[in-house]
Amino acid sequence: MVTPEQQKWVVKLLGYDYEILYKHGRENSAANALLRVTGFPTLNVLFVSQAQIWDEIKKAAIGNAYMEQIGKLASTKSGLPTHGVMVFHVSLLKKKIGDSSASCLDLPPITDDGAITMEPEATLDIRWIKKRSKFFEENLVKWKRLPIEDATWESAQELQVKFPTLNLEDKVLEKEEAENQSDQKTSKRQIAPFHKKRNIGYQNIIVSKYMMGDSEGSTLSTNMKENLGDSNSFSILKDHGSYGIAGALIVAIVIPILLSILLTGKRKSKQRGVPVQVGGEAGLAMRNARSVKLVEVPWEGATTIAALFEQSCKKHAQERCIGMRKVTSKESVTANDGRKFEKLHLGEYQWETYGQVFERTRNFASGLVKLGHDVDTRAAIFSETRAEWLIAFQGCFRQNITVVTIYASLGDDALIHSLNETQVPTMICDAKQLKKLSAISSSLKTLRNVIYFDDEETSAGSSANQDIDNWRISSFSEVEKLGRDSPVQPRLPIKTDNAVIMYTSGSTGLPKGVMITHGNIVATAAAVMTVIPRMGSKDVYLAYLPLAHVFELAAETVMLTAGAAIGYGSTLTLTDTSNKIKKGTKGDTSALKPTLMAAVPAILDRVRDGVLKKVDEKGGFAKKLFNIAYSRRLAAIGGSWFGAWGLETLLWDIIVFKKIRSILGGEIRFMLCGGAPLSGDTQRFINICMGAPIGQGYGLTETFAGAAFSEWDDKSVGRVGPPLPCCYIKLVSWEEGGYTVTDKPMPRGEVLVGGCSVTAGYFNDDSKTREVYKVDERGMHWFYTGDIGRFHPDGCLEIIDRKKDIVKLQHGEYISLGKVEAALMSSNYVENIMIYADPFHNFCVGLVVPSRQVLEGWAREAGIKYKDFSELCNKLEAINEVQQSLSKAAKAAKLDKFETPAKIKLLPEPWTPESGLVTAALKLKREQVKSKFKNELQELYE
Repeated sequence: MVTPEQQKWVVKLLGYDYEILYKHGRENSAANALLRVTGFPTLNVLFVSQAQIWDEIKKAAIGNAYMEQIGKLASTKSGLPTHGVMVFHVSLLKKKIGDSSASCLDLPPITDDGAITMEPEATLDIRWIKKRSKFFEENLVKWKRLPIEDATWESAQELQVKFPTLNLEDKVLEKEEAENQSDQKTSKRQIAPFHKKRNIGYQNIIVSKYMMGDSEGSTLSTNMKENLGDSNSFSILKDHGSYGIAGALIVAIVIPILLSILLTGKRKSKQRGVPVQVGGEAGLAMRNARSVKLVEVPWEGATTIAALFEQSCKKHAQERCIGMRKVTSKESVTANDGRKFEKLHLGEYQWETYGQVFERTRNFASGLVKLGHDVDTRAAIFSETRAEWLIAFQGCFRQNITVVTIYASLGDDALIHSLNETQVPTMICDAKQLKKLSAISSSLKTLRNVIYFDDEETSAGSSANQDIDNWRISSFSEVEKLGRDSPVQPRLPIKTDNAVIMYTSGSTGLPKGVMITHGNIVATAAAVMTVIPRMGSKDVYLAYLPLAHVFELAAETVMLTAGAAIGYGSTLTLTDTSNKIKKGTKGDTSALKPTLMAAVPAILDRVRDGVLKKVDEKGGFAKKLFNIAYSRRLAAIGGSWFGAWGLETLLWDIIVFKKIRSILGGEIRFMLCGGAPLSGDTQRFINICMGAPIGQGYGLTETFAGAAFSEWDDKSVGRVGPPLPCCYIKLVSWEEGGYTVTDKPMPRGEVLVGGCSVTAGYFNDDSKTREVYKVDERGMHWFYTGDIGRFHPDGCLEIIDRKKDIVKLQHGEYISLGKVEAALMSSNYVENIMIYADPFHNFCVGLVVPSRQVLEGWAREAGIKYKDFSELCNKLEAINEVQQSLSKAAKAAKLDKFETPAKIKLLPEPWTPESGLVTAALKLKREQVKSKFKNELQELYE
C-alpha cells in the first residue's frame, strides 16, 4: 500500500481470513488502525502488488493436494466442467484483478477518521423480512464506485432516512444491465447468499469466475444454472440419473468427511496464543494471537460500565432485555420419608425492553439520592440473583456509587465484617436476607437505609424490622417512584473509579474485598465479545448463578454489551424435573429456550448423570442405540474416518439427541463454563448430547474473570484456551515445586495475569495487595494467581496444579488442606495425616497414619481380632472408628462439611525423614506423599 488513501481503503477487505503482517519501522497507518479493530478476522497487510496477492492465493488454493482431489471428484460426479474448482473459504471469493495501479484509480471519498463515504446507486432486488410479528422491507443496494458483487441488503426505512433525496425505486437495474456491470455475469439473485455468508467462515460453495478467467467463469456459471436451476436445486438428480445420485452421496457424505478432516487439522495447527515481550519477572508470556494490542473497550466511548450500559440500551431500545417468571401457585408435597417439599407453578416469562430497563435504572439512581444516600459512596447488594439485582447494580453507577457485592449464603461473621469494613450506609436485599439483617442489626455500625425487593414475603420481612428505629426501610418500588417523581442529574464515573468491591468466599479467615474498576469490567466484556461468535439481540441467556460471583456478573455484562435477552431463573427451577417445579410445569430452560448459558462443572455433571440414569432405566434397545450414537459421534469429534459424518450426524441428532437437548430448551448454541475445572468426559458428553461447544474459561475475582477462554472451534478438553485479548498470561518458574518455563515438552510455571482486567487490589489490605499484585517497569499490573499452568504448542493454557495447598472443589468451594490437617491432628488416633482434594469432585479424602498405641488399645476394648497392625488398619471397624474421631475434631474446629474427609485410608507405616515423606522438621512433603500413594488416593474416589 503506497498512499494514505490506499491504506484507508484496505479496511474494505475486512471479513477475509488473513493475518496481520506488521513490518516494524515502516509507516503503516493501515496496520495501526486495524490493530485497534475487534470482532473481525484480521487482515494481512502486504507491501506487494494486488495482482501478486491474488495469484498467490489462487496458487495456494488450486495447488493444495486435498483441494485438487475434492475438486476433481466433485466436478466429475456432479457433471461440472473439468476446469471448475471447488474451494471452501470465502477469502477466495474475490475476483482476480490485474495491475494494482488500475485497481486504485477510482477510490471512494474517505472521511478524516477513515470512514468510507458510501452512496447508493441502484436497487437490485427487494425482500421482506419478518421481525417478531411485523414485516420490514429490505433492498439489495448497489453502491457507487463498487462492483455489483459488493451489493448489500439494507433496510429500506434507514435508506430513506439517510438518503431522503434519492429514489432508488426509479434506479432498479434490469438483470441484463446488472450482468453487464459485473465481470462474473452472476444474476442478481445469486449475489445475496454470498453477502449473507461472507463473514461466517468455511462454506461448501462452488466458485465460478472468482479464481478463473472470464470465459471459464461464464461457462461454469451457465452450466450451474442449467443443472441446478433457480427453482429447484435438486433437478440435477433428475437430469443426470445415477450421476446425480453419486453426486448427492459425495455432497452428503464424502465431502463432509474430507472437509471435516481438513478443518480438524487446521484447528489443531491453529495458533491461538503467541509469545509476547513484556516487563516484570522473567518468564514466558503469551498474548491472544488475534490481537496485537490489548483490548480495552468494545467500542469508542464505552470506557465505563455506566456508559456501556447506556449506549447499549439506546442501541437496542426496543429489544428484550430482562425477563422474569411469576409464581402463580404453591403447594406442599410430602415425600415417602415424611419430609415436606414446596412445589411451584410458574408462569411464562414477562419481558422488559432495554429502553424500559434503562428508565428504571435512572429512576432508582435518583431515588437513592432523594433517600439521602450520598453520591461517590458505597452501597451493598445482598440477594439471590434476580432482575432487580441488575437494575440496582446499574442504577448505582448513575451516581458513581460503588457496589459492594455479598454472597447470599455468607455467614453472619463474614457479613458483619464486609459491611462494617466498607462502611456502607445503604443495603439492597431480598426479603429472606432482610430477616437475617434484623438479627445482626446491633453489630452493623454504619447502616442507615435498607431497600428490599418487592415480593410476597416482604410484608413479613418488614414487620420483623419495625422495631429498628435507626434504619429507614423502603421497598424497591418506593425508591423507583421517588426517583421518577424527583429526577436527579447523573454523576457518572470514569474508568479508574471503583465499580465493585466484591467479597470472595475465601479459604481461610474472613473474606477479602477485591476492588474492581469500571475499566476492568469493560475490558473483560470487550474481550469475551471477540470470542463468542455472532452474539447479538437474537440470543437469549439464562441467568441463574449467583450475581455476587464474578463469573455470573461478567457473563451478564457481556450479554448486555451484545444486546442479548436475559431471562432469570433458579437452580431449583432450572429444568422440568427440578426440585421446586410442580409436575406439569415447565422449568426455566423449557420456558425460556436459551441460546447461551453459563454453567459450573457441578451442574453439567448433574445433567450428564441424569441423562445416563434415564438411559440405564430404559435399557434394552434404547440403551444400545444411545451407546452406538454416542460412540459414533465421539469418534467423529476425534477425527476418525469411522465416526458419524454428514447425513449420519443429522440422523443421530434426530433419532437420539433431540430429546436430550430439550432438557436445556433445545436451542443452546454455546455454553460458558467456569468456576472450577471441567472434566473431559463431561465436556465431551455436553458437546455431543447438547450439540453445543463449551467455552471453558479461567479467571479469578482479582482479574474480573478475564484471563483465558477457550475458543468456540477448539474441540480439545482439559484446557482453558489462550489469553483473552484484554490481558497477557505469563508463566514464571517455581523451582521449589519443580515447575520451570524450560520444561519439555511444554513450559510450566506459576500463572501470572497482566493487563486491563487485573483489578486494583484488596480493600483495606495493603500488605496482602503487595504480596500478590506487582507493577513492572512498564507500568503494567500483574496478579500472581498461585496456580500452576503449562502452555501447549498452540498457545493455550492448561491448569495443572496449585502452588499453595488451597484447592477449589467442583462446586467452587475452596479448601485449605493445611488448615484441615492442623484441625484433624487434634484427634488421638492421628499420628500423621494428609488431606487430598480432587478438583473434579465435591469432597476431600484423607491418608491417615494412626497412632498404633491408641488404635490397638481401642481394638482390645472392642474385641477386634487381628494378626498384625496392617490387618487392623484394613478392618472396616477400625476405619469407621477413626473416621468418627475425625468428624468430632472437625466439628470442634468448626470446619465445613466439605472440609471433613468423606473417606480415609489407614496406613500402618509411619512417615519419617528417612522415608522421604516428611522433612527433618517433620513437615509434610505433599507431592512425595501424593506420588507414593496415588493408587490409594484413586481408590478413595472410586
